[in-house]
Amino acid sequence: MGVRKKKLPIGIENFEKLRSEDFYYIDKTGLIIELLDNWGEVNLFTRPRRFGKTLNMSMLEHFFSLNGDKSIFEGLAISKETALCEEYMGKYPVIFVSLKGIDARNYELAFQMAVQIMKRVPLKVQYLLDSDVLTEQDKAEYKRLLDDHMPVAVFCNSLRVLSELLEKHHGTKVILLIDEYDVPLAKAHANGYYEQMISLIRGLLGEALKTNNSLKLAVLTGCLRISKESIFTGLNNLKVLSIADERFDEYFGFTDKEVRELLEYYDAVDHYDAVKNWYDGYQFGNAEVYCPWDVLNHCDRVRSNPEAQPENYWINTSSNDAVKRFIQESANAATKKEIESLVAGEVITKEIHQELTYPEMYETTDNIWSLLFTTGYLTRRGKPEGRRMKVAIPNLEVRDIFVTQIMEFFKENVRDDKDTLNCFCKALQNGDAKVVEETFTEYLRRSISIRDTAVRKDMKESFYHGVLIGILGVKTRWGVSSNREMGEGYADILVEPDSGDMGIIIEVKYAHNGDLDQACREALKQIGHSRYEDDLEDDGVEHILKYGIACYKKRCKVMLAE
Repeated sequence: MGVRKKKLPIGIENFEKLRSEDFYYIDKTGLIIELLDNWGEVNLFTRPRRFGKTLNMSMLEHFFSLNGDKSIFEGLAISKETALCEEYMGKYPVIFVSLKGIDARNYELAFQMAVQIMKRVPLKVQYLLDSDVLTEQDKAEYKRLLDDHMPVAVFCNSLRVLSELLEKHHGTKVILLIDEYDVPLAKAHANGYYEQMISLIRGLLGEALKTNNSLKLAVLTGCLRISKESIFTGLNNLKVLSIADERFDEYFGFTDKEVRELLEYYDAVDHYDAVKNWYDGYQFGNAEVYCPWDVLNHCDRVRSNPEAQPENYWINTSSNDAVKRFIQESANAATKKEIESLVAGEVITKEIHQELTYPEMYETTDNIWSLLFTTGYLTRRGKPEGRRMKVAIPNLEVRDIFVTQIMEFFKENVRDDKDTLNCFCKALQNGDAKVVEETFTEYLRRSISIRDTAVRKDMKESFYHGVLIGILGVKTRWGVSSNREMGEGYADILVEPDSGDMGIIIEVKYAHNGDLDQACREALKQIGHSRYEDDLEDDGVEHILKYGIACYKKRCKVMLAE
């Protein structure tokens, strides 16, 4: 047995737990140094999800907090800054609130959730009730913050009132941390009560950040920078630090050096190339960073199974709505071309607007581009020229999300087009290779093609294979199986129509040199060699059709075996 390795901090968002329970930690305490050096009274960090925002907020909480455990910072970058630590560490009452949990079908329920979340904050400082400094009236005001049925006005004032009471008791101003400030707005927009929610959050933040004389420093995080008009009205002391900003660029996400060190520590260095291709490629300011969530999850996988292939860990952490809506725009020929270019790994120059409100997001295709950029589905390449910047898909993982959504969209379209579908399936049953070829070509022309010189031939084959399965999958009563072990090999696609007396074997080949005839003959030869039909004959199926289908870009050729 070697030395026991530290645990991987997957999903650990509490800094103290991470530091005291022997988890591997990539030192981001430089964020504290930079925050105090580049003083801004109210700071908003916008980053895509799963980039360590909450953990960084927890780190700030433990650093400033009066009753924080200072030992958890030993050996980290911040501990070398003795003067800074002397002045700020453990010196402030801290209010930390996360709005992540406000997610409800309607406004009434959302407000009740918000009240429960807000109530937990004063519950942590019940010592205020025994304070010699606070008057009876102060204490009565404190108790109102614990009421389940607090009115909206009390809710909106809660953070400011609590700040004032804490300042009065401790004789020192307060640090305010608000995590995921925009989640309630996203949920409200999705469920149709956006106007009510925006006025609630505007009221809460306005009181807490604008008219709060007890505030020393505030930090907010979110995915989106909601435009000033709609939420931060009149807030002159706000510093927005978005993904385009070079300040703080390496404190969210892992740098290449950090990832190499992590993989070395866990003896997984031979997975470096895969991790880089799949999870790197985000450009924040001047730093190129990896998505921490993916790196940690994949490192964990390869420790238990060194053969594990990279997979998509990010896709399940949200609905990927932005990509869905973007691909639905592909009816527009220009957008369709751009999607194809992006998926092929190319860059596209776009004007990006970082300040949007939720209702504006899907109003125009331009806004969807901006949304994809701010949420991490696209990233910057090269230097921006004002608002215009070159954008690209960051890595293979995000590309995989695009391809998945393209396939989904294609299947929906096939379902809507009953005539072409029936024509295709009838021709397939009748052995009419010419009509099969014409209809399949028509499908290829309309779908978004995955053209990528860097992609291996078998991946290209699987794209066309996917399109075919997508078409056949709509015939719910047909038996369609794919890559089933048959005879002495694998049949690409086996189709058993509901008539019950027939089997159709299809082999798909990608003609990488453009010679469709040759690729078709190869496909048929493969069917002949592998004796796929034996299994069908054993089942008493008498009528067997064998198709070789060759594809190249948006062209295809279909041959039927003699």
